[in-house]
Amino acid sequence: MEPYLYISLSGIAGLVVGMGGMIAYSKAGLNKNQQNAERILKDAENEAQARIKQAVLDGKTQAHDLRVEAEKEIKDRRQEATNLENKLLRREDNLNFREEALGQKEHHIDEKMQKVTDKLASLDEKEKVLQEQIDKQIDVLEGVAKMSSQDAKKELFAKVEKKMQRETVAYIKDKEDEAKETATRKSQEIIALSIERMAQMETQERTVSVVSLPGEEMKGRIIGREGRNIRAFEQMTGVELNIDDTPDVITITCFNPVRREVARLALEHLIRDGRIQPGRIEDVVKKYQKEVNQEIIKAGEEAVYKLGIGRIDREIIKQIGVLRYRYSYGQNALQHSMEVAYLAGSMAAELGLNQQIAKRAGLLHDIGKGLNVEEHDGSHVELGYKFCKKHGEKDIVLNAIQSHHGDVEPKYLTSHLVIAADTISAARPGARKESAQAYIDRLENLEKIAKEHGGVKNAFAIQAGREIRIMVNPEDVDDLSCVQLARDIRDEIEEQLTYPGQIKVNVIREIRAQELAK
Repeated sequence: MEPYLYISLSGIAGLVVGMGGMIAYSKAGLNKNQQNAERILKDAENEAQARIKQAVLDGKTQAHDLRVEAEKEIKDRRQEATNLENKLLRREDNLNFREEALGQKEHHIDEKMQKVTDKLASLDEKEKVLQEQIDKQIDVLEGVAKMSSQDAKKELFAKVEKKMQRETVAYIKDKEDEAKETATRKSQEIIALSIERMAQMETQERTVSVVSLPGEEMKGRIIGREGRNIRAFEQMTGVELNIDDTPDVITITCFNPVRREVARLALEHLIRDGRIQPGRIEDVVKKYQKEVNQEIIKAGEEAVYKLGIGRIDREIIKQIGVLRYRYSYGQNALQHSMEVAYLAGSMAAELGLNQQIAKRAGLLHDIGKGLNVEEHDGSHVELGYKFCKKHGEKDIVLNAIQSHHGDVEPKYLTSHLVIAADTISAARPGARKESAQAYIDRLENLEKIAKEHGGVKNAFAIQAGREIRIMVNPEDVDDLSCVQLARDIRDEIEEQLTYPGQIKVNVIREIRAQELAK
């Protein structure tokens, strides 16, 4: 039993020793881990202290920058406030100065008003005394003249009125004679242009074209679904289509005759073709625009060739061709220009002047009428002058253009020839259209206006209504009254009638003495 006990004790002792070694080893490992932990904690603490120091340093730097910026802003604000305060102080000083000045002025005004009031009171008193004296003198005069003051006043006014009327008429006549010697024809140009623009028949002829339709259903096809066809047509041509209740007719309106002609040709083609839709409309309009432009160039070249005026600028030829589509009181502008050219050239040949220059000036005198008024401002005289000057025409031609309506004085004999030829072409019988009934009515109204005045014995409208001759009774109308009568009739004609050109009012007073010798 003892050996077994010894073995057991030995095992127990070994076990105890092993456990002790293990415990010692464990304690050594724990000590090493504890040291590592302490070292890590110390490093972390050092790093934290360094970061804290850096953060504190950054915060101080940022705080310093903010403080500097704030101080600068405060300084700027203080400076601005100081400037504003100084400005307000100066304004306050100015207001105080003005207030003081206004106070002084108000004081002076009060003093002057008081003086004026005193003077008015004194004048009222003097006026009262003077009126009493005048009344006494009037009573004395009425007793001497055996006539009341009202009767004397009426008689005096009648004499003064009659005298002043004669003096007024004589003065006006002298001034009119003086004006006729010095005035240009500018007023005539203004009146003529105004009449031309306001005449209803002329406006209709210049701005309207009518296209016939094969039937009423064609109007709906031209309008198209929701109006797309008519909108496309008007946009492409620049005209307006008026579709109303008039049967089988469409009216084309536009101030530009070239656009109106293109629209008329294109619309007639579309009606014949039957295919009316936006794409087809665009093709047809472009086609006729090209054809009309070719016709314009051709018309200009033919006019230049027929007159034999030599080389001329291409742009001027184009504008000459445009005149083919322009009308004035029914007279074609291109035909009128060629007539003026022929007449001016013929007269120039008789006088030994340059015939080609005269024809050139006559052909170009109205070229301003061919320019598009939507793109240019001014009368046709001014537009024609600027256009021809731009394209290198000579001064003699430019002066003829400027002077043919009296805008400037004619400097050359050729300019006088163009003026005469223009008058002849426009005034010849049949040159300008007017319906027979309108012509008769105008003559009757002329004679009626003249006969309504007192002292008129008879009146006759002559020279196609361009002159009215008025015969007066010499016993009822004296020489000066003839001048006043002519002026009154002229004013009534201008107010009541619409007419082309000018109307001469001629008042004739004739005295015949007759005796019979026996």
